[in-house]
Amino acid sequence: MEGVCPVEHIINFDPDPSVKVGHATNSEAHTGCTVIIIKDGAMGGVDVRGSATGSREIELLKPLQRVDQVHGLLLTGGSAFGLDAAGGVMAWLEERKIGFKTAAGFTVPIVPAAVLFDLGIGDFRVRPDKAMGYEACCNAKSGYVEEGNVGAGTGATVCKILSKDYRVKSGLGAWWEDMGNGLTVSAVVAVNALGDILDENGRLMVGPRDRKTGHMYSTMSVWKKKVSDPENFRDPDIGINTTLAAVVTSALLTKEQANKVAQMANTGLARCIEPAHTEYDGDITFALATGKVSADASLIGAVAARVLETAVRRAIRAAWPADGIPAYRDICRE
Repeated sequence: MEGVCPVEHIINFDPDPSVKVGHATNSEAHTGCTVIIIKDGAMGGVDVRGSATGSREIELLKPLQRVDQVHGLLLTGGSAFGLDAAGGVMAWLEERKIGFKTAAGFTVPIVPAAVLFDLGIGDFRVRPDKAMGYEACCNAKSGYVEEGNVGAGTGATVCKILSKDYRVKSGLGAWWEDMGNGLTVSAVVAVNALGDILDENGRLMVGPRDRKTGHMYSTMSVWKKKVSDPENFRDPDIGINTTLAAVVTSALLTKEQANKVAQMANTGLARCIEPAHTEYDGDITFALATGKVSADASLIGAVAARVLETAVRRAIRAAWPADGIPAYRDICRE
């Protein structure tokens, strides 16, 4: 198999100094979390497509809710346990008086969070906690993002319709596009999907892979056979999938428009993950708008889909083998 070469582990990212991304990574336990910090706040939106989600504070992002500024966003491993890491993000922001200003004189940071299930790799007893969330904030920087087996992507895997022995290692990916005149659209994504990843031409990039023979299957073909002959296929990992994504733009958007951008951005996932948004995935996409440049929301959504699509493939290409699970960087050279 030949394919596009693996990408570097660090990507130059959205130059907006108000947008900072940071990771906390436990490489031994194969888990971690990723934060996006926006000091001055951002209009937030969300689109939930998966049916097995784990989240915190996302109801505030929907239209009709009063709070419209997000100060931090957490993407984390650890399944529902990982939501504890949001407390560390809140503590870090509160120390710097970043958050919703109350009449009582103190701030309440608004930190939506979403989790993916990575307890099936590494040490399941170790999960992101408050200390790890705080650490990710301390590591947050503007200008670049580390990709691969880092942050929320540390324990991410894909192609899980068969047993765990057929999984392929995934990770965290990022990409951004400069639209000119100060208008930017960027994306960060942790890819932990049930399905396959398709390349730029719609061909199979990675699918369930037999480690002994190297043969790679298509999830859809395997699934069809499973339905007709279920006794031949066991799927212990079928319910532990999620792709978590965040799109950040310098555009000036209303809350309704931010939610529309999040919805449109999900098109990018469907272009390169097959199948996407299943009842076994907990897919959530966030949209954050810093409000610096007037723009057409539908155009931002269309660009966001394209940027997110690229970020997903970068997550696959940037990942490296872990815990005995092969990665694309090795498979593509076979």
